[in-house]
Amino acid sequence: MNRTAAIARTTGETQVEVRLDLDAAGRCEIDTGLPFLDHMLGAFSRHGYFKLVLTARGDLEVDPHHTVEDVGLALGQALKEAAGDRTGVQRFGASLVPMDDALVRAVIDLSGRPFLAYDLGVGAGAVGGIPILLFREFFRALATEARLNLHLTRLAGEEPHHVVEAAFKAFGRALDRALGPEPRSPGVPSTKGVLA
Repeated sequence: MNRTAAIARTTGETQVEVRLDLDAAGRCEIDTGLPFLDHMLGAFSRHGYFKLVLTARGDLEVDPHHTVEDVGLALGQALKEAAGDRTGVQRFGASLVPMDDALVRAVIDLSGRPFLAYDLGVGAGAVGGIPILLFREFFRALATEARLNLHLTRLAGEEPHHVVEAAFKAFGRALDRALGPEPRSPGVPSTKGVLA
């Protein structure tokens, strides 16, 4: 099964290109114009064991909002396409990731029904030149386009860099588990017979 996708998203504010392979062991090439976002996406790719090639050009002279959100939208579209009809997958995935003072839990259901519960609770400052609140917009856009249910919760930690990075790593690991094969049930993992 070829679980790959290539997405190009162009608007008046951004240009985003994503190539994603769900089974290619964590190699990545990322350039969004926002080094901290590149670092976070690299952590997601490495700890989810996904190959991610992503470039983005946005109106950073305005602010990073459009770029961060549109990267989330494009990555979500790529995840949805690469996962296909989600036949034979685990469907659910969870991960706890510590990073120094931080501990973040990510829980995923590949239900086909988008939802984000986001409680990283690290205030309204900035990290890596990106307003912390934009990471909620990133994950909301991604969950909506990928059509998945995502719960991200900070269990400990005050240092924003650590909390946000733990969230990206936990998300990658939980997604890898949810997308993993379920050999005992090769069909769609739902009593309805569809995920939607």
